[in-house]
Amino acid sequence: MTISFGWSLDLTGTSRRLAGILTVGFLGAALVLPGSALAAGPYDPVTDVNSMYNTTTYTGVRAWWAAGYTGAGVDVAVIDTGVSPVEGLATAGKIIYGPDLSLESQASNLTNLDTNGHGTFMAGIIAGRGSNAQPGTYATDMADFLGVAPDARIVSLKVGVADGGVDVSQVIAAIDWVVQHRTDNGMNIRVLNLSYGSDSAQAYGVDPLSYAVEQAWKAGIFVVTATGNAGYAFKNGTLTNPAYDPKIFAVGASDSMGTMTTSDDTVPAFSSTGSNSRTPDVVAPGTHIVSLRVPGSYIDQQHGTTGYVTDTLFRGSGTSEAAAFLSGAAALAIQQRPAITPDVLKKLFLDNARLLNGLSANKQGSGEVEMARMLGAPAYNAPNAWRRIAWSSGTGSLELARGTDHVSDDGVALTGEIDIFGHDFDSAAMATLEAAGNSWSGGTWNGNCWSGNSWSTGSWN
Repeated sequence: MTISFGWSLDLTGTSRRLAGILTVGFLGAALVLPGSALAAGPYDPVTDVNSMYNTTTYTGVRAWWAAGYTGAGVDVAVIDTGVSPVEGLATAGKIIYGPDLSLESQASNLTNLDTNGHGTFMAGIIAGRGSNAQPGTYATDMADFLGVAPDARIVSLKVGVADGGVDVSQVIAAIDWVVQHRTDNGMNIRVLNLSYGSDSAQAYGVDPLSYAVEQAWKAGIFVVTATGNAGYAFKNGTLTNPAYDPKIFAVGASDSMGTMTTSDDTVPAFSSTGSNSRTPDVVAPGTHIVSLRVPGSYIDQQHGTTGYVTDTLFRGSGTSEAAAFLSGAAALAIQQRPAITPDVLKKLFLDNARLLNGLSANKQGSGEVEMARMLGAPAYNAPNAWRRIAWSSGTGSLELARGTDHVSDDGVALTGEIDIFGHDFDSAAMATLEAAGNSWSGGTWNGNCWSGNSWSTGSWN
C-alpha cells in the first residue's frame, strides 16, 4: 500500500517518506533523531529544550494553565493510526474510540490500537497527562508528562495501519463521522487534528477531501492540518491536500534551535512551503519534539535505536508535531471562549503570531504563535475578504485527491473512482449527503458497512 501518514524520516538531514509495504500520507514525524536521544544517564525533561516541559514553557502554554485553562470540556478528534492507552494517556476517560476504519479493524487484538506509533505521539502532544499529574499544579509541574491541553479528551479514529497505510476514502469517511457524531453521548468535538496529507494537484475548489474538512469547519469544528514535510519549492509551493485549502488552518513547523528564547527560532528545511495564493497559516514547534512512545510499534521497531528517549518517550520532528501542538492550543482557547467560531479562532491565532526573522511568508505564514500574548488578547471577527474565498464543491475526482499515494494489495494499486471497498464513489452525490450531514447511516458509508452502529461505553462498536 502506498500512503503518506509519513513518518518522513530525517535521519541524515534529508526529509523522505517512510517506505514500507504501504506508502501513505501521514505527515507527521519527519523524525529528526539526534545522537543526544541516546545520551547516557537518566532523561531530564528540564534540561531538554524540546521536551514537552520546556516546549510548553517557552511558548507560553503554561501561562494558560496558571490561568485555569487546560482544555477541560473540549474534545479533540485525532484521525490517524490509532491511539494506544500508554502511560500519559492511560487516565480513565482520556481516550474515546470512534470507529476503527483501518485495514486492521477486523483483527480484534489490533482494533483501535496504534501499531504505527504516529497517532499516539500526536495525542500525547495534544492532550497527554501523566498518571501522577495533579489538576491545579500543571503550571509548576516539572516531572510529569503534560501535553498542551492536558485536560482535553482525545476522540480517536483509526484509519492508518502499522506502516501508515491509508486510502483517502478512509480519511474522508472518518471526517464525515466526526461531523455527524460530534455531540454524541456528551462529546464536544471542537477540534479536528489531521496530521495527514496527499500530494494531490487537484484544485481544492473541487477536491472531495477538501470538501469534507470544510463541512467540519462549517459545523463549528476547528480543523488543523499539517502542511507537509516536502520542504521548499519555488512558486507553486509544496502544501499538501487538504492544507492547501485556505478555508481551514494549515500549520508548518518551527525549530527552537535548542534555546528557550523564540528570537532565534526558524523554519526547518523539511517544512512544506506555500505559494503566492496560499501560505501556511502559522508555524509551531515541530523539531526534535519528545512525546509518547508505543513500545513494539512499527516506528519503535524501525527507529528505536535512535528515537528512543525512555521506556515511555520517543523523539521526532515534522509538521505533524506542529499541527498537534496547535490543536492542543486551540482546545485551550476554546475552553476560554466556548462560543468562538472556527473563523474567529483562526483570526485570533493569526493576530497573535510573531514573524520569524529573515523568512518569507511562504515559509512561515503569519509567523510563530505566541500563546502568552494570546491569553489576554481580544478576538475579532474574520475579515470580510475571507467570505469571498470560494468553498469547495467536492465534485472532483477521488483518484486525483490521492495524488501519487495509493494503497495496494499484492502489487495491485487501488486507483480510480472507487473507495477502499472497491465501491464506486460518486463525488457529487457524496457531497450532497455531506452537506446534509447524513453521509453515514448507522455503520454504513458510501453503500458499505464500515463499522458497528452504536456506542458501547467509551467506544463505537
